[in-house]
Amino acid sequence: MPRLLTAMAALLLSTVVSSHAIAQSAETRCAAPPATAGGPINVHSRYVETHLQPPVIKPGDRPFSLSERMRRFDVPGLSVAVIHKGKLAWARGWGVRDVTSCAPVTPNTAFQAASISKVVSAMLALRLVEQGRIGLDRNINEALRSWQLPKDDTLAPRGVTLRELLSHTAGLGVHGFDHCYLPGAVLPTTVQILDGVPPADNQPVRSMLPAGAQFEYSGGGYVVAQLALSDVSGLSFADLAQREVLGPLGMTRSAFAMPPSAALRTDMAFGSARGKPLPGGFGVCPQLAPAGLWTSASDLARLLIDLQASAAGRTGHRLSPAMTQLMMTPVKDNWGLGLALYRDGVPRFGHDGVNPGFESFMAAYVGKGDGIVVLTNGGDGRRLTNEVVRAVAADYGWPDIAAPAIEGKTLSLAELSRAAGRFEGSGLHTDLDARAEGLFARFVGAPASAAERLIALSPTRFRSESLGITVEFAPDFSSFTFIDGAPPMKVIRTQAAPPAARAEGS
Repeated sequence: MPRLLTAMAALLLSTVVSSHAIAQSAETRCAAPPATAGGPINVHSRYVETHLQPPVIKPGDRPFSLSERMRRFDVPGLSVAVIHKGKLAWARGWGVRDVTSCAPVTPNTAFQAASISKVVSAMLALRLVEQGRIGLDRNINEALRSWQLPKDDTLAPRGVTLRELLSHTAGLGVHGFDHCYLPGAVLPTTVQILDGVPPADNQPVRSMLPAGAQFEYSGGGYVVAQLALSDVSGLSFADLAQREVLGPLGMTRSAFAMPPSAALRTDMAFGSARGKPLPGGFGVCPQLAPAGLWTSASDLARLLIDLQASAAGRTGHRLSPAMTQLMMTPVKDNWGLGLALYRDGVPRFGHDGVNPGFESFMAAYVGKGDGIVVLTNGGDGRRLTNEVVRAVAADYGWPDIAAPAIEGKTLSLAELSRAAGRFEGSGLHTDLDARAEGLFARFVGAPASAAERLIALSPTRFRSESLGITVEFAPDFSSFTFIDGAPPMKVIRTQAAPPAARAEGS
């Protein structure tokens, strides 16, 4: 994924630093809302409030309270929904949805879902495939009426397909969209976004790699799918999604509405950064299919429950059992059609998302009716989400969704040397160097002083605190996969040993 890891590093590092530097966080500026404002209170919600832990702990470390960690990570508001035994078990919010008005987060507060939008968009696309209105494996240009993806006889001689667009294997560029627009700004049309012409500020969506040959995350590809679905249906993408997915699932607090509707504004989260509200309160993202969904945690739980039921073979859901199974079948690496697939342990599926001022995560088991959704509106939401998910997983006994907090291990140089080398893929280019004192990671081209000592959790599992991610190596150390703190992306060894690091300042 181009730019994802480096952008994540910049984001996480800057927010961690800023959370120390800010004298007053959103929570200290706003009085704590009454506990009942966030929704029902039960033994499970109280457990979350008192049992947060990072992935790595030291002997004697005590759990943190949720309020402590919200201050530490400068997250104003948080919404959680928990699925248990195939039903929405509970949902509630903590903190404030707006650092200016100090209005509380409620179970119905709508957040920007960011890239979780792709899951809804993929479900919508597969609905139309089942209706015979669009082909999964036909050239997408056959469905496009108002625009055509420029033909590339070298990279995509047969064009690209909807299956490839939904699985990020179409070889298209534009990983994501660097920022959204201010409320009230002139927005680009879908065609302007695809061609990269003003007022759009992205590169044109074009073939960059061989179609079908590799996984290369492309939000731009989802905009192509967005236009194709609208063209074949004769409806706007937002209206089509409402008719086919959101409305039937009872997702009353959800809409592909950019800017948000008056109904959403009655209980809507505003984004923040470094303790201050975003200009205008939120960004407007006209790239609807990849990033434009407003939704609540409860609504996303309803979507996950529907997918779980269909995957279990029950009919009468948005997708047939066969189509849901196809959606959850890997196309390349750990990605199906719109879904990230977690295949270590008991199979799970889900997605995460990052828009300016908003970070989101959801995951659910394939074979049983358990899962979780977490939405945040500022600060270092990824790290807080990681700890909230870990607490819920510990409470319910879901070690696959989040491994329990553990102490770091000391490994021999021989054990560490198995992981040494250059690893590349998914936008990451890093050298791993085994030393007597540990395994060190350094982005290719960075000075030697930038190397970070990774925390060993097992002979095959390591944690980067700067990035907030944990990786698991393949048994033969030919690759590693992110298993915590990031989507399940795979990174491949390209050299047996890393080159010597360049000296500081060279």
